[in-house]
Amino acid sequence: MPGKAPRKPKLLSGGNPQIAKADGDEPVQAYIDAMPGWKSDAGRQLDAIITRAVPGVKKAVRWNSPFYGIEGEGWILGVHCFAKYIKVAFFQGASLDPIPPVASKDKNARYFHIHEGDVLDEAQLRKWVKQASKLPGWGKV
Repeated sequence: MPGKAPRKPKLLSGGNPQIAKADGDEPVQAYIDAMPGWKSDAGRQLDAIITRAVPGVKKAVRWNSPFYGIEGEGWILGVHCFAKYIKVAFFQGASLDPIPPVASKDKNARYFHIHEGDVLDEAQLRKWVKQASKLPGWGKV
């Protein structure tokens, strides 16, 4: 219907936006816009850091989470909202220097959590993203 405002995405448990699987920047931006409260601003900052660190990075939403990857190499990281923080998952994080601080059940993956009020260390995040972009990714982009 013309003039009908788009519906705001449903928030799943922990406040994670429900966004349909899709490729490109548009669904990732829809996810970021739907992130509740302070998380939306942090999501925009994180997206900008990733985009500047890896020009031409491929973006998509998979499993209600933004994914960033390298064409032909796979996904390098994903983002997911939880009630009290945003989880940044580096799929080959155990190979990064320094290793991101939060362990995973997957021996290769490592996480970085962003909490309300955190000041992002943009230089460190950029280094991790650049390093991750040079490693084999996960899945197909």
